[in-house]
Amino acid sequence: MSITILHFSDAHIGVEQTGRRDNSTDLSLRLMDYLHSLDTIIDTAIQKKVDMVLFSGDAYHSRTPNPTLQREWGRRIMRLSKAGIFTLLLVGNHDISPAFQRAHSLDSFITFDVPYVMVIERPTFLRPQQLNDLPLQVIALPWIHRSGLMANLKIEAEGTSAFEILQQKVIELVMGWIDQADSSLPLVLTAHVTVQGAEVGGYGTITAQNEAVLPPSLLKDSRLDYVGLGHIHKAQNLNEGNHPPVVYAGSIERVNFGEANEEKGFYLVHVEKGKTVLEWQPLKTRQYLTCEVEIRSPESIMELIWAKMPSKETIAGKIFRLILSYNRDWETLIDEAALRKYAEDAFEFKIVRRPIIDVRSRLPEGIDISHLSPLDLLKLYWEVNNKNKETFQEIAQLAKEIFEEQEQLITRGD
Repeated sequence: MSITILHFSDAHIGVEQTGRRDNSTDLSLRLMDYLHSLDTIIDTAIQKKVDMVLFSGDAYHSRTPNPTLQREWGRRIMRLSKAGIFTLLLVGNHDISPAFQRAHSLDSFITFDVPYVMVIERPTFLRPQQLNDLPLQVIALPWIHRSGLMANLKIEAEGTSAFEILQQKVIELVMGWIDQADSSLPLVLTAHVTVQGAEVGGYGTITAQNEAVLPPSLLKDSRLDYVGLGHIHKAQNLNEGNHPPVVYAGSIERVNFGEANEEKGFYLVHVEKGKTVLEWQPLKTRQYLTCEVEIRSPESIMELIWAKMPSKETIAGKIFRLILSYNRDWETLIDEAALRKYAEDAFEFKIVRRPIIDVRSRLPEGIDISHLSPLDLLKLYWEVNNKNKETFQEIAQLAKEIFEEQEQLITRGD
């Protein structure tokens, strides 16, 4: 018997990045992008009549989401509940309250005992009777913070030893549950965690100092039938072509320009004991576009920029970034108003200015930098970097005393 699971992750509801708002709802248009992606996921689960929805963490971008964000997320999860679709929600690192022992952002589903919705806030091994009688077993690991797990397991250690103990305890916990599992039923592992060797992608660097990092060998155990992961935003299968699939579903929307070339989506997972088939479901998400222009001459600057600019049709509806590198003295030759008018159909338009400081042009004519004294170089540096001129005399006097002291030491041979 095949069980169909819809696996998605890292919704990060609340990443807005723009002040533009939808007239009918007064919600941020960027927030609407995220909600449209979430609607597509919920609609698919209901239309396909999946057996279970698996969300592997980070519902919100902020650990303290405002009531509007909680309402919008809650509306969509309640649609799954009303459709009778069993839903597992893992608590991710963005869902944990910044204050110790405070309620996390998914706590309301526990408090109100929402039918068919289970929130996983601590490592758990779930059997069929806990999964709405689905013929399935699930090992569930929410985001595991070092201090939290060590307190739970009553471990006392510090520094590197604490980190090593944490790693080992998580591995032992998972291996123990795999050993206990019914070998006749499919076994799924889900976690909001970093796996060694996973490609982080363009969102940013994952810092693993305060969390468990799992070795890929643990998750590639053939007794597992699917490993559904969250935390890393780049969708990827760490065990491509082999059983079990070890899958990061990735985030449901692009968060920044680093993710411009990453496809976003979710998975339909058809699980049987010893056999799993994946269906990647791409999402139609907001596109990011960057144009870089390096200006090397003050002649015809705007003509050069226009020649490099994408067409207005290409820019329309995208989050567009124009990066300009140029000599700082040419700042006034750039017609920003004209550029903004041209890109008015972009969803959002940013001009990133990278002025280049030409130090050589500030040297006295005929004087080589090697001929300047340390105090002259300090003065040049101060002028080039627009430092406060009023404080220069004080800095220069201090520098002069240091230079003179050094010369005396050299003279004495110290």
